[in-house]
This record gives sequence, structure tokens and C-alpha cells, in this order.
Amino acid sequence: MKNKKIIIPIVILIVIVIIIATVILLLNKQKVKPEDILKQYMSYIVSKDYEQMYNLTTKDTLKEEYITRNKNIYEGIEVSKVDINVAKTNKKGKETEVVYTTVINTVAGEINFSNTANLIKENDTYKIKWSSNIIFPSLRDDYKVRVSRLEAKRGEILDRNGKILAGEKTASQIGLVPGKMNEMSKEQDIQTISTLLDISVESINNSLSASYVKENTFVPLKTVLKSEVELKNSLLQISGIKIVDTEERIYNLGEATSGLLGYIQGISNEELKELKNKGYNSNSIIGKAGVEKIYEDRLRGIDGIEIYIADEENSKVKTLAKKDLQNGESIRLTIDSETQQKVYEQFKNDKSATIAINPKTGEILAAVSTPTFSSNDFSLGMTTNKWNKLSQDENKPLYNRILASYAPGSSFKPITGAIGLTTKAFTEEENFGTSGTKWQKDSSWKDFYITTLSTYSGEANLRNALIYSDNIYFAKAALKIGKENFSKSLKNISFNKEIETALGNVKSSYSSTDTFEAETSLANSGYGQAEVLVNPIHMAMIYSAFVNEGNMVNVYLEYKGSTEVTYFKEEAFSKESANKIKESLVQVVENPNGTAHSAKKEGLRIAGKTGTAEIKATKDDKEGREIGWYNTFIADENSQKQLLIISMVEDVQGRGGSHYVVDKVKNIF
Repeated sequence: MKNKKIIIPIVILIVIVIIIATVILLLNKQKVKPEDILKQYMSYIVSKDYEQMYNLTTKDTLKEEYITRNKNIYEGIEVSKVDINVAKTNKKGKETEVVYTTVINTVAGEINFSNTANLIKENDTYKIKWSSNIIFPSLRDDYKVRVSRLEAKRGEILDRNGKILAGEKTASQIGLVPGKMNEMSKEQDIQTISTLLDISVESINNSLSASYVKENTFVPLKTVLKSEVELKNSLLQISGIKIVDTEERIYNLGEATSGLLGYIQGISNEELKELKNKGYNSNSIIGKAGVEKIYEDRLRGIDGIEIYIADEENSKVKTLAKKDLQNGESIRLTIDSETQQKVYEQFKNDKSATIAINPKTGEILAAVSTPTFSSNDFSLGMTTNKWNKLSQDENKPLYNRILASYAPGSSFKPITGAIGLTTKAFTEEENFGTSGTKWQKDSSWKDFYITTLSTYSGEANLRNALIYSDNIYFAKAALKIGKENFSKSLKNISFNKEIETALGNVKSSYSSTDTFEAETSLANSGYGQAEVLVNPIHMAMIYSAFVNEGNMVNVYLEYKGSTEVTYFKEEAFSKESANKIKESLVQVVENPNGTAHSAKKEGLRIAGKTGTAEIKATKDDKEGREIGWYNTFIADENSQKQLLIISMVEDVQGRGGSHYVVDKVKNIF
């Protein structure tokens, strides 16, 4: 009896809870509003959940037809956001009319409109009475939404004199018309085309078997330069070959500017994710390297896009959104085409880096890295075979040596000399004493010696040491400067720091630990060995101080048309020190005993310094690699043409060392 009394209240409590829950559920069902259903429907557009959208309609249209139409429209205009604001609702019998405004973000910008949707109550909820005008008020079921694109032109790249280095030009598109091929020799013809165009047989057959191809379809295979007449004549001997004109981005100096200008290609998925908000799409072309990448934001054009409603005859009914076409900006560089071409011709068969500047203004007149590639291969369409050859080439043609750093050898000696004079560690006339061709400070160096190639009869002072390129003198000079002052002075001219230049970020270094760990390392560094590495662009900036009374010029690539000069580092060296180094470098060329005497040219006062750096795998390596440098400039203040050239060539062993480089640079002058 007692248990029965307890159970009865519990049962009553459970019944009450069930009743309350049922009431709440019924109340919630009654609270479902037609405008809430409409908002929910619109939220599915951005998430591309067309099936859920369909479930919120009265299903007056076949599901497949509904999904296809909505998907094609919303994804075609690239909807990224939908906002709706309900203005009012009007109940009309079984239907409720919802008046609302919509803002849709699309590929062509915002689309704003006011609209009306009718909803019918079904089973305690509402369903949208769907028709095409739910998408846009002016859209009928037999109308279509079209997206029209106007392709913008990429800006031209010009040299200092306005010559086009890169721009739109007519090229030749080579293709096949299947119905005109000779069936008897088809297989052999495809093999011949494969060889001539350097594309695989499989690739040609895949193109011919594409679903769109008919008997009279022109099937494009490859685009080549208009000037490749011999290739085109050979191809035209094959039945079915057709060649048509097409407009493409062409690099007029070809390989001579490829390392500098870089190349363009289709945008990658990763790049598209990062840049989609900047107006790029899956069909966009983007600068991948060099000037094309550096100036991408200005060179690129922004396509014109119009979203409009078209009737059954494809006539425009209404424009929904429009973004005007913006052609890319043309960029005029400081590059001199003639100098660029000359440098390339001299070094095209070497592993080299050469930069030529006007040391007075900082204008980059030429920048060449070899071996190289052709930018045209990328813009016209890189074949798999070509890409494999480039990417697997042990000489690294895709590697931009201009941005790398190398052991400078004796080309570093003027820097050591300038630091010594500026810090007053020694004077220009100070005689360090002759030491023959082999020297060490004392017995603490054990079996370590500094060696130099030859002796000379004059005093071991700064000028003679530069003329004869005396390693022992500059080892002693570094010791006189001392590791703290040498380290501090090198940091002052931006060693061991990343330098932002017009061509990209570069870095020169003298030690991985910001100091000279051993006395022998300090001595070796004095003549550009040990851990010293110098970038060619940085080297040009440093040498410009010998032209500008100790001030390092700031190099730049975009033509200004003004004489305004900015310095990267003022008073890098004292004025007196810089001028003394300059005069000594003139003697390196003028003096018959100078290591760069072969560079002497009548009518020109030239200063220069050679350098051959030894790269050995081990201490006992007898056949190490050699890197040759020649740094030179016009040393005449009154000369109308100011020119400074820094050239570095790898693997000059057995080819005359740095003298191999001197002869090449002399031809450029």
C-alpha cells in the first residue's frame, strides 16, 4: 500500500512532463514562420546544397531539372555570399507572400534586387512555391543567365628606350584536322609530328580522341614563334596539318632576357586559394618568376565580366552585374637591350651571373644568368619533354645565379683595402714587407700557410698588392684590421644581412657565426676565401662606392627618367679611401703587370679587379673547382657613358681562371 502511494505521484509527474513537452513542441511548430524558411533556403546557396533547397520547395519541378538549373546559375556567376532582408509578409488564403531584398556577391560584383516569394503551408511548415524568378525577378523559366568575359591584356615590359621586351604578338598555332589526315600513313605522320614538335605520340592521340573532335575540327597541338619558318614548312608536308595565327605573349629577346623577365603560366590551385579575392579565376595567367612575378600586380589585367539574363533567342534582357575590363599597366625598365644581348652572347655557354649598372644612378642596365631557358616555351605552352629536360639538367638553367652568393676570391681585395684605409688600420703607402710566395704569421699556425702566385720587386703596399693581386698582403691587412673591426665594417655594408633588391632578396656573408673563429680564417677572408660569399648584385653596389666617393648606390630596375640618386649606404668607405682604391684599380688595368691588363681599351679609362676563388671538397683536394670573377667600371668622371660590370663564371679551371672572364667582359665594353 505504501509503495502504491509513492508510484501514483510519479506517474502523475511523468504525465504532466509529457503534456508540457507536447505543448512546447506544438507551440514551436506554430512558431515556424514563412520568412524563416525563405532565409534557410537562401543559406543553402553558398554551401551549394541544392538538394536541401529542393526539399524546401513545393516540388512542382523535377528534382534533376531543378538542381541542374540552380547549380549552373549560382556556380556560373560564382556566388560567394547571399544576404536577404525581409521587408514584409502578406497572408493570402493558403499562401503567404514574403517581400524581401537580396544582395548577392558574384564574380562580377554585387547584385541587388527586391523580390517576392510565395510560400504554402504544408504539414505545419511552409514550402516555397518555386519558379525561376525566385533566382532573379526578371528570370523566366525559358530564360538563361549568361556570364560574358572580356579578356584583359597583360601589360608590356619595355626596355629603357621603349623597345618591347615582352608583349602580345602574333604566333603560329599548329594543329591537325582529322578528316584531312592520310589514313594510310596516319601512324607514321603522328610519329613525325611528335618528333618535330617534341610532344609525345600519346599526347597527340589524346587530343585527337577528345569528345569535341569531329572530322573537320581543328585540333591544336602546339604554338610556336612566327619566325620558325623551317619547322612550319616541314610540318606542312604532312596531310592534315593546319597552321593558324594566334596572339600570344612573346619575349622578343628570347633566352637573353629569360632569367631576368621570368615567365607566365596558368595559376595553380594553391595560388588561386590565396589570390581569389584579388579577382583571379581558374583560367588566370600569372607571373611565376622574374619581372613577371615582381610586377605581377601592375602587369596583370583584370578581365571584364558581365552577368546578364538572355531570352530564348539569346538576346540580352537585363544586365545584372558588370565589372569593366582593366588592361594591365606597361612597365618600362632601366635595362638596355643592346647591353643585355651582348652579355648573354658572351656567357650563354657558361654557368655565370653578370650584372651591369650605371654606378652613378643605380640603374640596372643588364642582368644575365646562364645557362638559361626560354620564356617563350612557357607562354606558348611548355611540353612535358621540354620541362623534363629543363628540370633535370645538371647545369640548372632554371636557377637564377644573379640571386645566389659565391666565393669572391681576389675580387674581394678592394673591399678589404677600403676597410683598412677607412678604419686607419694601415695607410696606402705602408710597406708590409716582402714574404715570397708562402707565409705564415708564426709557428702557432702549424702547417697552415698563405700562398700567392708570384713575387714582385716593388714595395708590398696597397697599390702594388692590388696590381699583382698579392694574397699574402691582404691576409696581413685583415690581421691588421682585426676581427672585431673587420666584422663590424662588413656588417656596416650589409654582410650577414638579407638585402632587398630590385631583382629579389640576396645575402652576402663572411661567417656563419658573425665572427672569425680563428686567426687563420680572418687571414684567409682578407683575400676572399674562407667563408666569404658575395652576391653579384651586392658586389655591384659595393664597387659603386669606388665611383661615388665612398657611397654605395641603391640599384633599381624601373625606369625613372630623372637624375635623382639614392644611396643604399652613405659613407660605406671614407671618400679618401674610395678614391685611392679606384686609382689603384685603374692601375690593375693600365699597368702592364696588372692582372687585368688585357682588359685595357684605347680611349677608355677603366678600373678593374680579377678574382679566382678555389672551391675544394677537402684540404687535400688537388683538382678543386674554380670560380672566376671580373669586376670593372669606367673610371672617368667626365664620361657620358657610366658602366660597372660584375661577372662571375663557374668552373674556370683549365680555362685561364679569371682571365677567361676578363676577355668576355672586354667584348661587352
